[in-house]
Amino acid sequence: VQLQACGGGLVQPGGSLRLSCAVSGFTSDYYAIGWFRQAPGKEREVVGCINVSDGRLYYGDSVMGRFTISRDGAKNTVYLQLNSLKPEDTAVYFCSAIEDALWVGSSWSDPVEYDYWGQGTQVTVSS
Repeated sequence: VQLQACGGGLVQPGGSLRLSCAVSGFTSDYYAIGWFRQAPGKEREVVGCINVSDGRLYYGDSVMGRFTISRDGAKNTVYLQLNSLKPEDTAVYFCSAIEDALWVGSSWSDPVEYDYWGQGTQVTVSS
């Protein structure tokens, strides 16, 4: 399984970005993709998750209402739309995967539960 995240960059406060995570290697849709972020000196924080098997979405409290996860099945790509960005959203953003979607509902926010990780993409929010 491989995860390839991209789309980060420098954006002004209030701006938007769309991150992409290209997913390869799964033989079925019974998995979940999560997005996490990590700022310097801070712990990795959950952004959200999509259960690919049933389409359910989960979001962290700090991004609820501003960030949106979506998926293009034909492209095997999961997107993270970041709107109304704030300086405190500055971090390296990672996509990750849970291989068995059965327990996603109870485990989506814990990075320890994820089996695969992509490289991060830097998002910097600054004027």
